[in-house]
Amino acid sequence: MLSRRLLLSAAAALALSSPGVGYAADPIPVVASFSILGDLVRQIAGPDATVKTLVGPDGDAHVYQPTPSDAKAVAAAKLVFMNGLGFEGWMNRLLKSSGTKATAVTVTTGIQPRAAEKDAHGHAHGNVDPHAWQNVAHVQVMVTNIAAALAAADPARAEGYKSRATAYQADLTALDADIRRQIGALSPAQRRVITSHDAFGYYGAAYGITFLAPQGMNTESEASAKDVAKLITQMRQQKIKAVFVENISDPRLTAQLAKEAGATVGGELYSDALSPAGGPATNYLDLMRTNTKALVAAMALN
Repeated sequence: MLSRRLLLSAAAALALSSPGVGYAADPIPVVASFSILGDLVRQIAGPDATVKTLVGPDGDAHVYQPTPSDAKAVAAAKLVFMNGLGFEGWMNRLLKSSGTKATAVTVTTGIQPRAAEKDAHGHAHGNVDPHAWQNVAHVQVMVTNIAAALAAADPARAEGYKSRATAYQADLTALDADIRRQIGALSPAQRRVITSHDAFGYYGAAYGITFLAPQGMNTESEASAKDVAKLITQMRQQKIKAVFVENISDPRLTAQLAKEAGATVGGELYSDALSPAGGPATNYLDLMRTNTKALVAAMALN
């Protein structure tokens, strides 16, 4: 006859293997629209969700064209995380065409967006600036939204999502303080930078830097010859030496600006995407650290 202890042990083992117990269940499938957001979701999801990213490292989500495999991943997902603010203009079509029953989560909910700036002709490139992740405080809002969505979709493992979010929020607080310390060492007059497109407005507003760019907030927009000439004149007059290409952009226009204004391209910034594996910006924290280090070094020459 089986002992009472053995029967209880067997019952406990059976309970742990039951699909009804959260921590024994399979990871839930989720999708993130682009690489930076994919990293944020992975930080909070941990082992409890499998994360498929649609636009990978060095990819430009502004002009991305979804593939059949993207539609398949979205169709199978429980959650689909997107930035919103007009960043993924193709996402609504993808959600509809995939026939998915996934919950779509806009992670920028609760963030006050920057208005799109107008060019020399008075044209605004989009209604708002979608690059909210360039301000660390905004990413803290995004992380809160991610954790809440994961917990709602998978309540049995809600404590795990909450715990990882709390730990990551502490990392973000430390990162924000470090960026402010580094930039605070520069005089306000030095804090001027040229980039490929207008992707760093939130960073500039948060940390006291003026970013200038020949392209608007969307990389589909083209810089006019008049705008480029005006920017070159400004660079010469203000002696701006901090000029950067972006990992998602064609470097030729930025190189032309630097040459015409007598400046030197200071390196590469990671604006809308992470670097590939082995690069310096394979996650959000390293992206911000890498960009800040490069920016501070170049602005010190202004």
